Amino acid sequence: MRYAQGCGLTAAQRTKREQVRLRAAELFARGHGDIEVARQLRVTRMPANRRHRAWAQRGSTALASKGPTSLPRLSQEQFARLRDALLRGPAAHGWADRHWTLARVKTVIGRMFHIFQRYGS
Repeated sequence: MRYAQGCGLTAAQRTKREQVRLRAAELFARGHGDIEVARQLRVTRMPANRRHRAWAQRGSTALASKGPTSLPRLSQEQFARLRDALLRGPAAHGWADRHWTLARVKTVIGRMFHIFQRYGS
C-alpha cells in the first residue's frame, strides 16, 4: 500500500513534507520562481506552483501541516486480520477471479468489521 497501513502518511512523513513546503516558502520569499523552487526541492512544477499561490495568498501558514486527514478506523490487530484475509485472495471471499478491486476490499472490510454501509458487492 502506498501509505502506512493504508490510512495516510505517518507523522514522520507529514513532518518531512511540511519541511519541504516551508522550505519552498523561504525560497519564494527570496524571490525564487516556481521552476527554481521545483528544481531545488526535487518536485514537479505543478506542486511548486500550487505552493507558490497558497504562499502568496496566505503566507507560510498556508503551507503548514494540517495533521492527519483522518484517524484509522481499524486497530493494528484488525489491520493484521485484514491483511491475512486479503492475502487469501478474492476467491476465498466469493469472487471467481483473482483480482482485487477497491469495491471488493471495501466489501471484505465491511463484512469483517461492520464499519461500512453495504452498497452491494
